Amino acid sequence: MRCAECCWTVFVILIGLWTGEAQECGRPPMMNRIVGGSSASEGAWPWQVDIQTSTQGHVCGGSIISDSWVLSAAHCFPNPNDISSYTIYAGRLQLNGWNPDESSHSIRRVVVPLGYTHPEFGQDIALVELNPPVVWSDRVQPVCLPYDNVEFSSDMKCMVTGWGDIREGVSLQGVGPLQEVQVPIIDSKTCQDMYLTNPSENVDIRADMMCAGFPEGGKDSCQGDSGGPLVCEISDGSWVQAGIVSFGLSCAKANRPGVYAKVSSFSNFIKGHVGGVQLKSASSHNWADRVMVLIRTLTLLVLVQILR
Repeated sequence: MRCAECCWTVFVILIGLWTGEAQECGRPPMMNRIVGGSSASEGAWPWQVDIQTSTQGHVCGGSIISDSWVLSAAHCFPNPNDISSYTIYAGRLQLNGWNPDESSHSIRRVVVPLGYTHPEFGQDIALVELNPPVVWSDRVQPVCLPYDNVEFSSDMKCMVTGWGDIREGVSLQGVGPLQEVQVPIIDSKTCQDMYLTNPSENVDIRADMMCAGFPEGGKDSCQGDSGGPLVCEISDGSWVQAGIVSFGLSCAKANRPGVYAKVSSFSNFIKGHVGGVQLKSASSHNWADRVMVLIRTLTLLVLVQILR
């Protein structure tokens, strides 16, 4: 009797571990500016946050990766030790309008890679600890992150979101709804060659960078989108953050695609500071996920036999 009770307890615990993980990442419950984009629907990108300062208003975007941490760009925090003027808004759709589901958060600390100096030299990533943590809801959800060194295939269609300029030097008008635009991934060599079409504009696409956009331009991230997410939908229907809006030369110009910090280059850095992040591959059907499902299934089958 005691053995059966013990096994039943283990069974229940395993079911809880299997189904009761941290808030599931990358799946907007509400899902049914950016240059060349359109207004996002309410709740479509529940990990998007608005980063503001008391003197400048909106300065950057970011993405929720756990209840206490936001992922953004290092250049959004010129002095990571001077954060008293910053406020982060979660659950926000309209930059200048009423957002009934939003919450505001101060910053406990900002962590950037040692040696970061400028976006064009790489390492343009910031981990921002919130105070207080967010509360999960339909409009506040975490995004999935990629495993270490995961590559997103060339021409994979991904989405960039933000409240940045809708054209170079032209800010969002009216209530300022969150903007979204679909752009394809561009492999690093092709991106480097595109920038070399004008040798006077010297841009070195480094190993921890990636590019997205169109050779002819027209659709791109822009000023004010910095720190925001470039997310790609994988085969299981969840969204994984491939990049962080970092820099570009002008906005939406031909042969000048947006350059993003490659999130998979910083997976270990992120895991070293943030607990509970959820990692996926670019396809979702990676061997680690399959092995874990197999182990869990076999364990439950064995326990079912013991309890019979």
